[in-house]
Amino acid sequence: MSIVEILAEVPDPRRCNASHALADILFVALAAMLCGATSCTEMAFFAEGRLELLRQFVPLEGGAPSHDTFSRVFRGLDPEALAAAFGRVMVAFGETARRTAAQVAIDGKSLRRAYEKGRSHMPPLVVTVFECETFMSLRQAVSAAGGEAEAAIEALRLLDLSGRIVSGDALHCHKRLCQTVIDRGGDYVLTIKGNQSNLAKEANAALDTALDAALALPSTAIAQTYDDGHGREEVRTCAVVPFRQTLGKNALPGLVAVARIVSQRTVGAVTTIKVRAYALSCWMTAEEVLDAVRRHWEIENNLHWQLDVLLKEDQSRSRKDYAAKNLAVIRRLALNTLRADPRKIPLSHKQHKARWSDSELLTLMTHMR
Repeated sequence: MSIVEILAEVPDPRRCNASHALADILFVALAAMLCGATSCTEMAFFAEGRLELLRQFVPLEGGAPSHDTFSRVFRGLDPEALAAAFGRVMVAFGETARRTAAQVAIDGKSLRRAYEKGRSHMPPLVVTVFECETFMSLRQAVSAAGGEAEAAIEALRLLDLSGRIVSGDALHCHKRLCQTVIDRGGDYVLTIKGNQSNLAKEANAALDTALDAALALPSTAIAQTYDDGHGREEVRTCAVVPFRQTLGKNALPGLVAVARIVSQRTVGAVTTIKVRAYALSCWMTAEEVLDAVRRHWEIENNLHWQLDVLLKEDQSRSRKDYAAKNLAVIRRLALNTLRADPRKIPLSHKQHKARWSDSELLTLMTHMR
């Protein structure tokens, strides 16, 4: 199934006499973002300038959509329906590309300037499930009444996590998310919340007891890494011990081990030390835990940073109705499309080439089909 066919399944919020098909508008918006468009006005200019090229993919019988057309569509479109279509696109892409990744990270990102008047303290937030090896966004959900934690569960609920590790920060270390991961066939590595008094207390007690008798630990249960660069030095030491949590209503399902990572960072003459504990649903060596925790930050470096720098997400002022949430879905699909191009050049270069050359844009569009 092609991306246009999948987008055609999204319910159209407009009247039946609309002059442009919804799938056509969404496809043009995606192509426009590949060339650097950041607003509905820029999408309309793009459609006017590339109309004949776009008609090789979608009919556009009514001509180029106006900026008002783009605006009405994104304001009225159900963001959950568009996010579900995004998930189907990624499933189809995965079947074609046969890509697999051992770890997925989950995290939320605020749309900082997309808040309604008087609600600057509560901008919309989008939670994304992100492949740490391929740098592809697999699924996303918009935070609603349940906040980021509930959106994360919604995003994971429809994914096949067999053979994968799900990593997340302390916000996601709770019973319901852990159960969702296990139900979907995966395992988890989650930062233990400091305010989870019972779990944190028991985990740290088990780690202290094991480290006091370090000779009893296997060699794979302790590991250390050293990094230097950019004017700083960092030593990260990890220890992993088997763990069984005291049963209770908030006990984490599947928990079999806990880990502690001590990070000692020196910048100039200043040294800081941070200690974090992690909950594991499968046994991992200390070296594997260090790798998993470091890979988790790929979602910041290769998703959130790219969204802000390449696609200008934090600068977007689209805020009415559902516009901000729907445009966030299109941005992530555009970023995935840029990454699907196998050429080993920066994403910004791919975007510039598509903007300047019809043949380059056609090359990217072949990955959208």
